[in-house]
Amino acid sequence: MDAWFHSLLALLALPQYGLSTVFVVAFVSATLLPLGSEPAVLGLIKLNPELFWPAIVVATVGNTLGGAVSWWMGYGAHRMMDHYRGSSTHVRAIDWLQRFGPKACLLSWLPVVGDPLCAVAGWLKMPFWPCALYMAIGKFLRYLTMTVLLLYIFPGQLPGL
Repeated sequence: MDAWFHSLLALLALPQYGLSTVFVVAFVSATLLPLGSEPAVLGLIKLNPELFWPAIVVATVGNTLGGAVSWWMGYGAHRMMDHYRGSSTHVRAIDWLQRFGPKACLLSWLPVVGDPLCAVAGWLKMPFWPCALYMAIGKFLRYLTMTVLLLYIFPGQLPGL
């Protein structure tokens, strides 16, 4: 099993598979699994500078689709979460999300709270397409900002790259 995993990682690290790897990592990292996709994006762009825009776009699409999966998970979990209704944290979070509506999904790029935010938006049955649009905008701006900052403005801050 260990050899299979290492051979899979070696295959995904090849330049011709770089964008698909970025897509998969960005997708998975946008679900409720704790995984960061920025190292994959930064590594690919560092090795292949000509893939700057394709990597940003592919990461944005993958991360947005992962956020959409989280939205649908939240939508489907609505009934299971009914027993939490009424807690003070729940009430504050619901009030805040309902006040901002789908625009709250702009914050889906935030670490720790961003991915659950997408699930809660689905759970609240906020309109899918506006939520997906705001997720995409927030995630695109995150990837663009992080990549420009770390590769071009502060390049010495990346050990090993």
